Amino acid sequence: MWEVMKNPWDRHSNPTGAVNLGVAENHLMETELRDYVAKHVTLRNSAVTYQDGPLGSHRLRDALARFLSRHLATHRPLDAAHIMVTNGVSSALEHVAWALADPGEAFLVGRPYYGEITLRLRPHVRTVPVSFGGLDPLSLPSVRCYEEALLRAREQGQVVRGLLLCSPHNPLGRCYPREVLMALVALCNKYQLHLVSDEVYALSVWRDAPAFTSVLSLDLDSLIDPALVHVLWGVSKDFGANGWRVGCLVSPRNPALRAALSSIAIYSYASSLADTVVAQVLQDDAFTSAYLAENRRRLAAAYAFTTNFLQRHGIPFTAGTQAALFVWADLGWAYRRWHPHAEREGQATSIADDVRDALRRHKVYLASGDNFDSESPDMFRIVFAHPRDRLEEGLRRIHQALLQGVIGVPAGDQPCAPVGIGTGMPVAAPASQGRSLLS
Repeated sequence: MWEVMKNPWDRHSNPTGAVNLGVAENHLMETELRDYVAKHVTLRNSAVTYQDGPLGSHRLRDALARFLSRHLATHRPLDAAHIMVTNGVSSALEHVAWALADPGEAFLVGRPYYGEITLRLRPHVRTVPVSFGGLDPLSLPSVRCYEEALLRAREQGQVVRGLLLCSPHNPLGRCYPREVLMALVALCNKYQLHLVSDEVYALSVWRDAPAFTSVLSLDLDSLIDPALVHVLWGVSKDFGANGWRVGCLVSPRNPALRAALSSIAIYSYASSLADTVVAQVLQDDAFTSAYLAENRRRLAAAYAFTTNFLQRHGIPFTAGTQAALFVWADLGWAYRRWHPHAEREGQATSIADDVRDALRRHKVYLASGDNFDSESPDMFRIVFAHPRDRLEEGLRRIHQALLQGVIGVPAGDQPCAPVGIGTGMPVAAPASQGRSLLS
């Protein structure tokens, strides 16, 4: 990924560069955000100091409390004291893992999932992957899968401290229905697990069916000890500002956790310059409302363009996406369709390996199912939040990579039967078939 980022494609200045549709960055509103900052942000002398310390400035935490209370529709208003600012959501997640679990202990995470490396690298916290087979992983029946995985882990001597959600989901791009969230909260209460909800895509929901529900909007007192519930959010995705490195942990009812994290907050100290800019942006209600609305409109248009391309070229993808920046596509199925003899008995490499090699040869980067511990390794995440020319070029290269394969020979024309993708969700069929596929 990092090598790809050093050689970005540009239609005019670097047409032979790599097209990066793998990193979850939102490029659709860059001009509007830049222009707003240039015209409206006023810097104070404190922007070049340590300001109020490593937890974030009082001004920013006040702004976050007000902004998130409004946009997450929290059951109780948030207070600045409930919030710890970090240099990105990844830092907040790492801190939570460090504080809530000892090395070798674990969190439940439903497959496919994002973020294991953040838990594992320095806190040495493990994940207990939850598999769903043919079930929709965001459905009510899937809650039983979490409980079964927890009980199996305990039987094997594994200590499980919590359950980690990405809501809206990464990489499926869907919202958890309210009743599913309530059931997961109740499950955590039953076994006294911490529930950590990463809601970094909360305001990038561009189709409200079902509507996004923050866990902080629930009446937690009736469901769980509220000290067990924590939320992560940042400006990286919803505002397209990954590089600002401003995220936060919101833990309204656990002062002990906040005290523990204050002891290591110096390691995730956000830049005072970014702190100042974000505070002023979030305080401007008229701008943020208009900005987020336009962002949702552009995301919806980019999704429609991408899925229309995939359908026209017979590439299946998971249906039901309504949020975030990406499509979960079955490139392995498409590769088999055009190369029916590619997978042979005893072959050392998998179809997913062949797809990755073909994409690399065509200089387009995608995150693969292996990056998400997917139950189906043939899935790839296509990020569509790009300017149209870059998105078109990336999709063209994906199609060419699948057609030409690893060795560049003409693709076969024998059709291949559709395969399930292991998520329990409908897959949009190739346009030529004109129907949905169910795994």
